[in-house]
Order: sequence, then structure tokens, then C-alpha cells
Amino acid sequence: VKHKKDLNDASRVENLLMDLKNKEDSYRQKLLNLLLPQIKTAEVKSVRRSAQLIFCIDVRSEPFRRAIESLGNYETFGFAGFFGFPVRINEFDTSKNKDCCPVLLKPKFTIKEMPAAANKECFERYQRGKAFLTSCKNLYTQLKHNFSTPFALVESLGPWCGLNMTLKSLSPKLSKNLVLAIKNWFKPAIVTKLTYELSETDKDQGLSLQEQINYAQTVLRLMGLTSGFAKLIILCGHGSSTENNPYASSLDCGACGGNHGGINARLLASILNKSEVRRGLEDCGMHIPLDTVFYGALHNTTTDSVELYTEEGPKPIYPELVSQLQEDLKTAKLITNEERGVRLGSSNPAKDMTRRSLDWSETRPEWGLARNAAFIVAPRHLTQTISLDGRCFLHSYRFEQDSEGTLLETILTAPMVVAEWINTQYLFSTLDNVAFGSGSKITHNVVGTIGVMQGNGSDLMHGLPLQSVKSSDEQAYHEPQRLLTVVYAPKEMVSKVIEKHSLLKTLFFNQWVHLVVINPENQMPYQLDQSGEWISLENS
Repeated sequence: VKHKKDLNDASRVENLLMDLKNKEDSYRQKLLNLLLPQIKTAEVKSVRRSAQLIFCIDVRSEPFRRAIESLGNYETFGFAGFFGFPVRINEFDTSKNKDCCPVLLKPKFTIKEMPAAANKECFERYQRGKAFLTSCKNLYTQLKHNFSTPFALVESLGPWCGLNMTLKSLSPKLSKNLVLAIKNWFKPAIVTKLTYELSETDKDQGLSLQEQINYAQTVLRLMGLTSGFAKLIILCGHGSSTENNPYASSLDCGACGGNHGGINARLLASILNKSEVRRGLEDCGMHIPLDTVFYGALHNTTTDSVELYTEEGPKPIYPELVSQLQEDLKTAKLITNEERGVRLGSSNPAKDMTRRSLDWSETRPEWGLARNAAFIVAPRHLTQTISLDGRCFLHSYRFEQDSEGTLLETILTAPMVVAEWINTQYLFSTLDNVAFGSGSKITHNVVGTIGVMQGNGSDLMHGLPLQSVKSSDEQAYHEPQRLLTVVYAPKEMVSKVIEKHSLLKTLFFNQWVHLVVINPENQMPYQLDQSGEWISLENS
């Protein structure tokens, strides 16, 4: 009986792998059929762009990039959402330290968020309100976790919690606005700024001027933005907004360690607006026009709204362009809402996306990175005119500006590795959600701050919940397949990078990641096999 069971298990695994490989082959061919015709089309050199927007490589950015590019003289780039700065952020409002960089890196600098010049009376009121709300929160936490008081706490807060839950259920938007109004009455909003200058007393605090120049130069070269600077350049981090969601960080920026990327965007924008940094970049052969202004921004992936931090940068030289861009971003939001609404089954996408971000009972506020399939390292003109259906990580890269292959090496050993982690997490959470995921959100119990369990008697669960990868208990929404990496660069350059890193050999030779290179010389695709040989896909 045991022998027969082992044979059945082996047969199931074999069938699963065969099905997985067939899906991967089918998707690879479909993607190449879209990309290869674009290579034969020469890149169109346009007049100076009104704005260039740099988005995270996250797959959710791809539909929005298509939308905003269709609305005006705009150009978009893809870059890891921490914008190249391995920093720990000390948030002003929460006083918490957050490592806003990939877990592959250790934070090298500490950046503090501080209040900008504000009315003294307003700031004192903010401080009093913050102290009061913090005291209330600490008292609630102590009573909740104390052995003798949690039942009395539940009894005493029952009526208020019931009223609060009713209001949240019947009108999430009204409830949210009411909470914000109460919070702002106690603690009015304070405009903040980032302090990143090198501290004389604490060498871990801030960056020196030379470090600012070096990081700025590296980031711009990595994304291929070294000339042709637009009048406005928007550095767009991203994050989600949900209620009652233990998995909120899985919807935020993976490149920022599961945090929002807005502060990283603000940091780079502030540095690139400094005249001293501009002069340093000029000495490195990178000329940024005097009328180019950088702004940070935050892309809310749950609602697809984009907030520009225009109050932090210099006064815009072209205010009409800023106004037009803000209007176009609102239109792009609606376009992207429509596209995403189809996948979520929404009849009124614009309204439904807002509701999902506010509804405490919503098990599926957004699809996150579900259906991620490929990581494309190429200039934007190869993907600009085609729809990739929100399934591809898009990293801007120009091999012509990387004669030594050092930029490609950084891309393949950092952002691609993070993309592979994400892909593997979705892959296994879909294949067996009980063993490798965390089951249904409906029966979750959050255990402290370390994990979740099913009901009151399971082991700690890891991986993604069923609602993140399936549209129903039986029907998978995420299409399980291993990551396909497509690089537009000479295959000899790619081979040299792989040879230097055992990590890349492990991923590629063991087929955790499938690698395809489109060789610029003959414009033909080649796939790397398990022995390290390049196999032509010309007739596949």
C-alpha cells in the first residue's frame, strides 16, 4: 500500500511539473512574440519631454505607466522603489525606525523626518495631541495584554466597538473621514522635511555631499536617464492603503522592505534638486538643465491615485505643467481602475477601488503581485506600445551605457533576486495553499506580531492567504510559473556577469529562474540551459 501511495505521489509531482513547464513555455513564446517585433522598430526620438516619471519595477506599475504615457508628452522609467538608498527612516509622526531598503541590504544611513517651519501654536498643539493619543494607545495595549483585565476591557468597550464596526460596515468612507477629523483635531497635520546631511556627532546619520553625488549618479545611470532630462521629473514610490489587513506589507514596496516608498522618493528628489549635487554630476559628465525640477510622489496601488509632494521641492518653473500633470494622473487613475476592475469583477471600478481600500471586512483589497511572470531588463521603447497585462517587472536598462556590465550586474544580483523571491512566494502559495500559504483570511487568528494561525488550533502559517492567489476556493487567479527574466544585451556580457556570481548560477542552472537574452547584434533570442549553454529560440 505504501509503495502504491509513493507511486501515486510521484506521478502527481511529475504531472504538476509537466503542466508547470508547458505553461512556462507557452508564456515565454507569447511574450517573445510581443517583444521581438518592437526590437526591429527604431526608437523614436521626440522633442523634450514635459515630464519623466520613474516608477518602481513592481508589476502593478506597468498598467499605470501605459495609461499616463498615452495622455501626453510623458516618458516613464522603471527602477527599484527604494531608489538606490540603503536607509533607515526615523518617522516623525510615529517615532518608529523603518528599514526602507531590500532585505538583501543593511541600512547604511539613518534619515530623520523632521517638522518643517510651522506655526508655533500649531506645533505645540500637535505635540500635546500626540502625547495624549500615545498615552491612550499605550493604556489600551497594557489592559489588553494584562492577564487580569482583557475581559473587563472587552465588556467596557463593547458598545463603542459595536457602534464603530456598524459605521465602518455601512459607510467605510464616512467612518474613515470621521476618524481623520477627530485625529486632526487632537493632532493637526504638520508639514515635514527630511534631514540627510552628514551629522558631525553621529556618523550613521545622513550622507556626505560626495555620497549624495555618488548615489545620485549611480541611480541615474542604472535607469538609463543620463541625458534628455525633462522639465519635470517625478520619482514615484509606491505603497498600499487597506484596513484591518495583517498582510498589508505584502502589498507595499518589496524594495523598501515592505514599507511605503514615498520617503525614499522624496529623499532622492531633494538631493537631485541641490545645486551642489548638480555641479558634482556635471563634473561626472551628466548635465541636468537648470529648469529641470525633481519631485517625489507616492503611487497608491490599491486606488491607483498618485500624490505629488510639490510642497517640498523648489517652486516649479512651469506651474502649468504641474497642474496638467496632476490632471493627467487623475485620468490615468481612472484608466487603470477600469483595467484592474475587470480582474476584480467590479461594475463601478473607480468607486469600488476606493471602497476596497477603506472596507475593514474586504478580504481582497487588491490582487497585489498575483500573476507576476517576467522580469524585463530593457529600454522602455521595447515595451511601450504593447500591453503586458500587469504581469511584468520592468527595469529600465541600456547596455550601450554599460560597457563593463557593472550596471547589469547590479540589476541581476539585486532587484531580480527580490523579484524571484516574490515569484516563488506566489508560486508555492498557489500550488499548495495549506502547506506553503496560510489558508483563508476568514478563519485567521493573528498571533501577536509573529504570524497567523487557522482557527484556534493550527501551527503558525506562512506564505500568502488563499484570497491573494485564488479567485475562489477552487479557481486559481495567480498562474503558477517560475520567473522568466528577459535581458536586452549581448549574451557575452550576460555570461560574464553570471560567471562572477554563484547565486545567479544557482538560480539559472537549477531553473528557479528562466533566462532569455535578446542579442542586439542579430536581434535573436537565446535561452540559457542548465549546463550554461545558450540555445537559440529562433524557430521555437
